[in-house]
Amino acid sequence: MKAVYTQRGETIDFVNKSAATIAANDVVTLTTRIGVAATEIPVGAQGAVHVTGVFTVPAETASAFTVGQTVYLSGETVVATAGSVVAGFVVEPKAANVSVAKIKIG
Repeated sequence: MKAVYTQRGETIDFVNKSAATIAANDVVTLTTRIGVAATEIPVGAQGAVHVTGVFTVPAETASAFTVGQTVYLSGETVVATAGSVVAGFVVEPKAANVSVAKIKIG
């Protein structure tokens, strides 16, 4: 099998098949992982979604996170409990009472 270099892969082209516009910086579920919209993506349109990088995202406040810990998307937050959508891994410790986490996606 041969491969042909296509792009750097920091963003991917994504078609918004949902019923609502995706705002810039919205988390986008990509089956078993997440991306972050680079720009607004209207319904039916194609736009760029970041698939690598470090982002500050809403996080559950019940748990502390440690550097390197895998976190998962649950609704509108990242959580420590394993789920079907991997959000990424923690890049900065988070105390239990803090409502955001810095994670590396990709």
